[in-house]
Amino acid sequence: MPSIDINGTRITYSDAGTGDPVVLIHCSSASGTEWSSLCELLTGDFRRVVPDQWSCGASDPWHGRTTFTLAEEAAPILAIIDRIGMPVHLVGHSYGGGVALRVARERPDMIRSLSLVEPSAFHVLRRGGARERRLFREIARVAETVARAVTSGDYWGGMGRFVDYWNGEGAWNAMAHDARIKLSQRLGKVALDFQALFEEPADLADYAALTPPTLIVCGQRSPGPSRRIVEMLADTMPQARVERIAGAGHMSPLTHRDQVNAAIGNHLQRTAAPRRRAA
Repeated sequence: MPSIDINGTRITYSDAGTGDPVVLIHCSSASGTEWSSLCELLTGDFRRVVPDQWSCGASDPWHGRTTFTLAEEAAPILAIIDRIGMPVHLVGHSYGGGVALRVARERPDMIRSLSLVEPSAFHVLRRGGARERRLFREIARVAETVARAVTSGDYWGGMGRFVDYWNGEGAWNAMAHDARIKLSQRLGKVALDFQALFEEPADLADYAALTPPTLIVCGQRSPGPSRRIVEMLADTMPQARVERIAGAGHMSPLTHRDQVNAAIGNHLQRTAAPRRRAA
């Protein structure tokens, strides 16, 4: 598996296929394997580049020498794009969507298209009106629970709250015991992810400057903060369109993968370089 060195730590990524390069960024508490089924769909048409973010998958833990920000998380992605050496299609889900937006802001010249599944750009809620601030407080309470759990060592309880918020009450208890143990070990990084998203300095004016063709996917049953962020970005980004997935929640790339993969795959085909477009 190829890797890239960032300040003495190693970020790993998979790199397969030929054609227009697609960089796929996973959500919080996951790894690049989140995108396995989409990568299968894209086989034969696109080069698939899938990093494991800090402390995820086979990548090294976050080094902790500086304050953790979206800029820090974006740095390895930007380095990978520089290594690719040509504009890429950028795909991101949830936290990965927030990272994708940061990458696109830093290197708009290297982004051919964006595909965002409920990007967790919580910072735009914080700077909104009364409705948006209420929704920000809702997600902030989840983040506070996670942070307290990390401090107290209650990783099991903290991850349970995180999973139930995004998947519905009872989702945590319904998971296999081994899966819960594995997820609990990732809570420290989840807390850092919330920190990075909340402190991101970008506002809607910054996102209005992003002009690549953009697909934003949203589950119709997702939590209010996610749905409102999708609306705000769709109203702001000049080439954005929204595709809503009936019956889906926030984890639609896993629970409704066929619909999500088809939406992203179609968007990639429409925006690919001319020699790669579908007939």
